[in-house]
Amino acid sequence: MWKKSTAILAMAALALTVAFPSIRASANGGPVEGPRGNEVTVKVMSYNIHHGEGTDKVLDLERIAGVIKEAGADIVGLQEVDNHYSSRSGLEDQAARLSELTGMRYVYAANLDLDPPEPGKPRRQYGTAVLSKYPILASENHLLSSFGQEQRGLLETVINVKGNQIRFYNTHLGLTVQQRLAQIEEIKAIASQHGGTKILTGDLNAKPDSAELASLQEDFHDTYADRNEDYTFPSTGPTSRIDYILTSADTGIGERQVLQTPASDHLPITTELILKRTAPFENGAGK
Repeated sequence: MWKKSTAILAMAALALTVAFPSIRASANGGPVEGPRGNEVTVKVMSYNIHHGEGTDKVLDLERIAGVIKEAGADIVGLQEVDNHYSSRSGLEDQAARLSELTGMRYVYAANLDLDPPEPGKPRRQYGTAVLSKYPILASENHLLSSFGQEQRGLLETVINVKGNQIRFYNTHLGLTVQQRLAQIEEIKAIASQHGGTKILTGDLNAKPDSAELASLQEDFHDTYADRNEDYTFPSTGPTSRIDYILTSADTGIGERQVLQTPASDHLPITTELILKRTAPFENGAGK
């Protein structure tokens, strides 16, 4: 049974946020207006931010936010995000801070949720986040099988992109093949419960020719499938492609880019996706 942290529902232009220890959301920013034609283009980013620490060992969330803004990303899947975790990230709520710096809405999901160092202090959390220029209508964090090692999760969101209600998933898979194969089967099972457009971002810790990716591509299309030498790790002299943006078959693919930056030990990637509208315009409160 999948473990559910909570859900965030949006009605009209207002957001109702329910606070639970392991998932939080913000309705930062106003509505994003756009043409209501047959197709909509959205730029998606996947970025393992290494808790904001760059290859120069400098902790700098403003630099991370600058990369996101300069890329013009509309929706971002972030991995390795701290929330009051330790001194390595200044005990900061990094998802909230990046939301403030970029002007984007956010959802944060804690895969590690530890007791505070002393009573009355915030819980120590580590996990993933989604930033979005568009309304986040719902969110749920699914804890994945991790076999006694670091807990991993799948953050599932529903985002209204100019009338297209898409399922946007973000994950950071485990370090062993056993973990990843099991986690991918769980991700496929979760995603199969819903129809419509689906986007999956994440640090999958697996190369394109791995058994894990072969299994995942039974249900998702790798937007960099023809660009296996677009390496993302390590960010200095990269030799592996382990960061991904994958989509359902109904999504078109436009421009793609690996961004060169020392802001993390991973390089962020972007893909322009073309969403084909199949339903009347909705704002989260009906037709």
